[in-house]
Amino acid sequence: MSVHRFAELTWEEVRDLDRPSAVAILPVGAVEAHGPHLPLGTDVVIAEGMARVCAEGVSGAGCPALILPPLWYTAAGFAGNFPGTIAVDGAIVSDLIIQIATSLREQDIRTLAIANAHLDPAHLASLRHASDAAPEGTRIVFLDLTRRTVAERLTEEFKTGACHAGRFEGSIVLAERPDLYRSDVAAGLQPNPSSLSTAIREGHETFEQAGGSRAYFGWPAEATAEEGRTTVRTLGQLLSEAILDGEAQ
Repeated sequence: MSVHRFAELTWEEVRDLDRPSAVAILPVGAVEAHGPHLPLGTDVVIAEGMARVCAEGVSGAGCPALILPPLWYTAAGFAGNFPGTIAVDGAIVSDLIIQIATSLREQDIRTLAIANAHLDPAHLASLRHASDAAPEGTRIVFLDLTRRTVAERLTEEFKTGACHAGRFEGSIVLAERPDLYRSDVAAGLQPNPSSLSTAIREGHETFEQAGGSRAYFGWPAEATAEEGRTTVRTLGQLLSEAILDGEAQ
């Protein structure tokens, strides 16, 4: 089997696919502040890398893999006070994903997987809702990176909860889009060990309240492309496992 970028196919090429066994993969992320050194589109850079590796995994297992055009806009309340952030209501995102899944099902494409590393609580809630409300005959696979069993397979920084625009995300941008990485700026950033996951549990609702006045958390100066490549592989493998094991998370 092979990997296809859905928007680059013709309608006849889609018609001729083994559509009932196909997996459509939707990269999802926010346009939002990621420190002074990473681009606003960092989440989609990560999601597209995750989708690519996932597609290779499901294709290798005999399922045609279709990488859909990414969904760039979603809930991003924590970054809402920073210029450049574009946030939309999570309910809109849920409805859009359900409608995408419905349209695919009408074409006999029955599995939609979400490639996502954006962890805003309202956004995650919207993805969970979409997964739970999948149209009849369709499976929406959502891999929740905040689940303990998933997080344990990711990096040490990720497990601290201080992982927005830090080493975890910066490493992936270095691996996937080094042209977008502001190396000189990143090298001068001090560590910010404030945990976003702890802040969320305590009821904080913005990066500033959580201790991120420049919209970054973690250890950005320690990012490496090597770590980024390893992390992208892990993310993609986790998603492909969730698809092939028949588990929506």
